[in-house]
Amino acid sequence: MKKFIIALFLGFSAMLQAQNTLSGIVTNLQNEPLKGVSVYASELHKGTTTDENGKYTFSNLPNRNLKISFTFVGFATQNKTINSLQKENTLDIILEEAIFEMDEVIVSTAFNKIQSQNVMKVEHESIKNLQRKGTATLIEGLATIPGVSQVSTGTSIGKPVIRGLSGNRVLVYSQGVRMENQQFGDEHGLGLNDSGIESVEVIKGPASLLYGSDALGGVLYFNPEKFADANTFKANFSQKYFSNTAGSSSSLGLKTSTDNWKFMARGSYNTHSDYKIAGGDRVTNTRYNETDFKTGIGYSNAKFSSVLRYNYNELDLGIPEDGISDQSTSKKTGFPKQGVFNHLLSLNNVFFFEKSKLDVDLGYVANDRSEFEDSNVAVLHMKLKTFNYNAKYHLPKMGKIETIVGVQGMYQTNTNLGEEYLIPDAVTNDFGFFGTANYEWKSNVLQAGLRFDNRKVTTDAQGIAGEEGSFEAIDKSYDSFNASLGYKTNLADDITLRLNVASGFRAPNLAELTSNGVHEGTNRYEVGNSNLKTEQNVQTDLNLEYKTDHFEFFVNGFYNHINNYIYTSPTGEVRDENAVFDYVQDNAKLYGGEIGLHFHPHPLDWLHFETSFETVTGEKQNGDYLPLIPANNWNNTIRTEFKIKNWLEDGFATLNVSSTFNQKNVSGFETESNGYNLVNLGFGGTVKLGKTVFDVNINGNNLFDKRYIAHLSRLKTDGIPNIGRNIVLGVNFNL
Repeated sequence: MKKFIIALFLGFSAMLQAQNTLSGIVTNLQNEPLKGVSVYASELHKGTTTDENGKYTFSNLPNRNLKISFTFVGFATQNKTINSLQKENTLDIILEEAIFEMDEVIVSTAFNKIQSQNVMKVEHESIKNLQRKGTATLIEGLATIPGVSQVSTGTSIGKPVIRGLSGNRVLVYSQGVRMENQQFGDEHGLGLNDSGIESVEVIKGPASLLYGSDALGGVLYFNPEKFADANTFKANFSQKYFSNTAGSSSSLGLKTSTDNWKFMARGSYNTHSDYKIAGGDRVTNTRYNETDFKTGIGYSNAKFSSVLRYNYNELDLGIPEDGISDQSTSKKTGFPKQGVFNHLLSLNNVFFFEKSKLDVDLGYVANDRSEFEDSNVAVLHMKLKTFNYNAKYHLPKMGKIETIVGVQGMYQTNTNLGEEYLIPDAVTNDFGFFGTANYEWKSNVLQAGLRFDNRKVTTDAQGIAGEEGSFEAIDKSYDSFNASLGYKTNLADDITLRLNVASGFRAPNLAELTSNGVHEGTNRYEVGNSNLKTEQNVQTDLNLEYKTDHFEFFVNGFYNHINNYIYTSPTGEVRDENAVFDYVQDNAKLYGGEIGLHFHPHPLDWLHFETSFETVTGEKQNGDYLPLIPANNWNNTIRTEFKIKNWLEDGFATLNVSSTFNQKNVSGFETESNGYNLVNLGFGGTVKLGKTVFDVNINGNNLFDKRYIAHLSRLKTDGIPNIGRNIVLGVNFNL
């Protein structure tokens, strides 16, 4: 079967004429060839590996500059730019052993620089590393990144928080497409599964220059898994077991490629019972089931690269309303519950010209969300359909100046099909254009950009004016100009300084403009305000890094001023036994940062110590505190790396202590939270038993079964603790 699939793809590509080639040999400092080095051209979604002689070969390459990365475990990644490729090109590489993380290419920023050359500090984390921490969901893993946390409802629902901003202030991108899934609400999560995702990049701060409205607080940019290396077929199966929820996660993936064609498919299924708190009680109806399917097909040659991807995600979520009630390990959700169906179709095309290129992303997202109170008839049913387009033209390089101009837009419809309405039927139109330039000399980089955006929102009237669930028709238009300026320099060989100033904006969302009724997710009666203005912010970021062979240190500081910050405020009234909250605006500020170090003592090459501290404070203009600001956190990890004879390679063992502090700086309707310490252990590696090879990891999270309530837990008002001890066992087989 494997040979048949490869032959099929070879048959298609054989009809294509091979053009430019690139080949070479990869060695270490002792001039010994390195086998298995990953060689990857990200613009072409094309990869290969070196053979036993350290040799690699690429064919069908464009007649222009091309970025190639060379990656091998235990060695420093090298990123090379090949200028003006000819018919036959040779590039030999010498890799040096390295201790710390790889210098990754950052896709979420404008010029796709490697991190060490990037003007903006972007957090990059592989999904494999997040999974090694044993977290049950993708958002739990993201919350371990400094500066990132989550608003959670048990283990099934999590909304990302970046430096105190969440909801519509944080954009999520997957497959190069903006995810739209009613993110104004707290009642469902990302709609993404971590299987089939390679890595995540976190922009902490306004990114409206590249992403438009709603990127005021930052961006989570998920990179899909790479296609197979040229002329190979790969299959893998992974399985996880979670003791706390008696849960399991299964994933099966297949992929193959030729020099030109590539194909992949992956299916996953997760199922969990109600989670247990410390002491053994279960929180009723926090169970959930998730089905996820991803597929993609791509083609590239010397003139263009095209990749079509599709992702289907289905969530069956229980809504916990009874607290700790009926005790069950059933995985069948009870009432009330939600059904969320998400379709994501993306098409990325890159057209290569002699000295320039055009990068076009098209996306379609269909989000279908239903809520069932006491039967399988949905009382709330919303369909959100979104078409996105994003075109960036990379102009010919002028000396040391790189320039990009682009247009970006969105057409979105929201339709209600159930009896209850949270927001009205509506149409949203976005359009923006921008330009940005990057000037690099010696160890200095200067980057600047300008952008204009317009958002139009029109809604239909619904119900009887003045009664619950009624909406007046609105027709609004919002304009915004934004700019960014960044500078990066090396103060010394080992010290990097980055300074960025950027503005961002966010138009009011439909809930803020139109709400008129009980919002079940927050247990309050919310009243919208159609006269709300656009949020506009300016943030200053400072990043300082010191890095040697055995020691890394970083400090990030930020100050974020937001005009017309939108939030809910209690009026003192009560309707339908729920407190009434109005949407209001005030100027606000958020400030804080992250600091950390990574120490690898020599000659103890197997030992690592990592520590980081994060803090954020959010205040209104009058000095009162903003709601939903995460507590300060101090995270410490000791990690060892080892090999056991011939049966365990790439072994690791970790001890992590996460200390969350008291949160006393709360808004008027919030309650204070106590601090807590969680201890986590991890062990794993690559096991070799004869010809059988597989990865294994075992994690013990909240090992001492600590009873605690996170400040941003939506179950906090009912006094329901977070998850207790959870033992996670995971295996991954390459078939």
